[in-house]
Amino acid sequence: MAREIERKFLLKDDSWRQAAKQSTRFMQGYLNQIEENSCKSSVRVRIEGDNANLNIKSLEIGLSRDEYEYPIPREDAEKMLKNLAVGPVIEKTRYLVDYAGLTWEIDEFFGDNAGLVVAEVELDDENQALTLPAWVGTEVTHDVKYYNISLSKHPYKEWSAYETR
Repeated sequence: MAREIERKFLLKDDSWRQAAKQSTRFMQGYLNQIEENSCKSSVRVRIEGDNANLNIKSLEIGLSRDEYEYPIPREDAEKMLKNLAVGPVIEKTRYLVDYAGLTWEIDEFFGDNAGLVVAEVELDDENQALTLPAWVGTEVTHDVKYYNISLSKHPYKEWSAYETR
């Protein structure tokens, strides 16, 4: 079983862009409707550059979750996003930034989530020490509204002024 351990953060500024070494455009959508206590997992289709995959994640909120990912033909992924995705398709560019021995993934969202930028870092262990770059702000690992599955149901453009704080 695969286990994903990651922490999520908002950013203080755009200074991370100077260190970005690579970027990839993503489009992803969810194939199941998540209602409270009705599902144990999300099922996602993602196009990542020239590749596509099907991803299944447990719906735990926090540092670690079960995750399974399988490659699929890009043409199939395009059709699934067009015909089967529930809610808006999430569009983003992911930038990779190396810092203190770890690779940070900075997601800059577009479409219905334009204006949102979130940093994630994957860890080997939940208790792993983490040195934060100067551009990292508030941690949002435990705030469900920043998870992609939530952004597909309640996009950033619909957030109130209170929610964007």
